[in-house]
Amino acid sequence: MTIQEKAYERRWWILVVLCLSLVVITLDNTILNVALPTLVEKLDASNSQLQWIVDGYTLVFAGLLLTAGSLGDRLGRKGALQIGLAIFGIGSALSAMATSPTQLIITRCIMGIGGAFIMPATLSILTNVFPPEERGRAIGVWAGISGIGIAIGGWLGAICHGNGLRSHAKACHRIAVVVVVDIIIRIGSAADRAAHQGSHQAVVV
Repeated sequence: MTIQEKAYERRWWILVVLCLSLVVITLDNTILNVALPTLVEKLDASNSQLQWIVDGYTLVFAGLLLTAGSLGDRLGRKGALQIGLAIFGIGSALSAMATSPTQLIITRCIMGIGGAFIMPATLSILTNVFPPEERGRAIGVWAGISGIGIAIGGWLGAICHGNGLRSHAKACHRIAVVVVVDIIIRIGSAADRAAHQGSHQAVVV
């Protein structure tokens, strides 16, 4: 069985991994928005600091998106996705331990670096693994799961805020990152090799 055939056979499992990777980004951002009152209470953050806590991630993410996507196409999409998840997980763990608004701003920027590698890698792998007749459906699932992550993040954030479970939510988030990395190690190689042996088109979000 060729590498392309292996990737095609595992395409739906690969889609699950890609969707989980995307959920990691959307879930954390939504939880943060719900947790802003807690940040004011626990870290004594000012309005400008809250703005930087939210926008620091977005600025770094948007600024590095094209570069990270290009590096992923050149050096390997599976590797880029793993690196992005690792950086995002480290940033999330450091965010949970932050004791000042400045520390949280810095750790959020670290998470933005990871997110910039995750987003383009997921869509790039998806478009190379799925044939044209299935690609639209796969992209629809990928985009829909992103929206579900946003909804779940708001719900989970409200529960954690109301019950004082912020640290538990962060721990669960880090566990999810570890699980996603483990899944990628097991099933991602075929997708990455197929992408390199197939067309070299770059998909930019």
